[in-house]
Amino acid sequence: MTRSALYRDCARLFMVGFPGTTVDGDFAALMDDGIFGAILFKRNVGSAQDTAALCRDIKKRAGRPFILSVDQEGGRVARLRGEPFTALPSMRELGQRGDEGLAERAGQLLAHELRAVGFDWDFAPVLDVDTNPANPVIGDRSFSRDAETVARLGVALGRGLEAGGVASCGKHFPGHGDTTTDSHLTLPRLPHDLERLRRVELVPFKAFGKAGLASLMTAHVLFDAIEPGVPATMSHKVLHGLLRQELGFDGVLVSDDLEMKAIANYYSVEEAAVQGTLAGVDLFLVCHRVDVQRRAIEAVVKAVESGRIPRERITEAHRRLARLEARFAHPPEDRVATLGDAQHRALANGLASTFAGKDPTEVLT
Repeated sequence: MTRSALYRDCARLFMVGFPGTTVDGDFAALMDDGIFGAILFKRNVGSAQDTAALCRDIKKRAGRPFILSVDQEGGRVARLRGEPFTALPSMRELGQRGDEGLAERAGQLLAHELRAVGFDWDFAPVLDVDTNPANPVIGDRSFSRDAETVARLGVALGRGLEAGGVASCGKHFPGHGDTTTDSHLTLPRLPHDLERLRRVELVPFKAFGKAGLASLMTAHVLFDAIEPGVPATMSHKVLHGLLRQELGFDGVLVSDDLEMKAIANYYSVEEAAVQGTLAGVDLFLVCHRVDVQRRAIEAVVKAVESGRIPRERITEAHRRLARLEARFAHPPEDRVATLGDAQHRALANGLASTFAGKDPTEVLT
């Protein structure tokens, strides 16, 4: 089926997940229709060689710049595991060192390994401040309970990633650290006033934007002090007013997965995609079902056709995506041999020696 130019323009605002370790027909059709890229999960990756072959196949099949992303934070959130990948410690472990140089080297190591197998974009670092010990989803993924420490080390790790040719993404704006529920399962609420948010939650995101780093990810969290009852991903006051206008961020703003229950249990994917576009999201993650991916794209198309979404909003998103693509979209290439080369060993050994003496099952999990 030949899609209209408008359909392709709207499809470009989406990054999808797909099942398995090959390019199936549904995923190939979405690529042909103009989606921006794909996110890979544990279900998609195997050995370093297999993962690299899949990434090359996807990029060759796309026949154009096509961004491949992954969640590779270190600690318990790492899709690429086992030799020859380095088992990085949790960000809490890095945070306890308080060493910006160490965090930057960790970013460089992540970039080296991700580039070796074909990734362009890492959804890291976590910029949430770990202020709530009862938080079920952030915890040791955060650098610290201190906002300034999170800001310093998050910026350093982001710089390391981008120096290595991989886009960074600070998450989850405007902050998921002081919630008591998991947005994968329900819709969390942050009860603090705006002054507290500016003093704690927003500090790392402001620093990340000021450093000119590539992207931020939205949180599916309610911030009643800003726009009661509306998740940040769908809130114009949060994304446009707070992030774009007050904090001055002009990088790519990507949503967390629209299939997470924080959104899916309360909103249709159609409404989430339309409201998110109006709020200021440039790129939507829809990570599992092709029918949901299609419905989301089609909802944005219809909203543009009806005038609900101004075409200027699509153009604005394309401008930011093109800038990220120009800098970080790499062609199909075979770099697996760089895993284990002198540069890789130097980066990995430098980090390993820093945590020498620790129980490896405690630190390098």
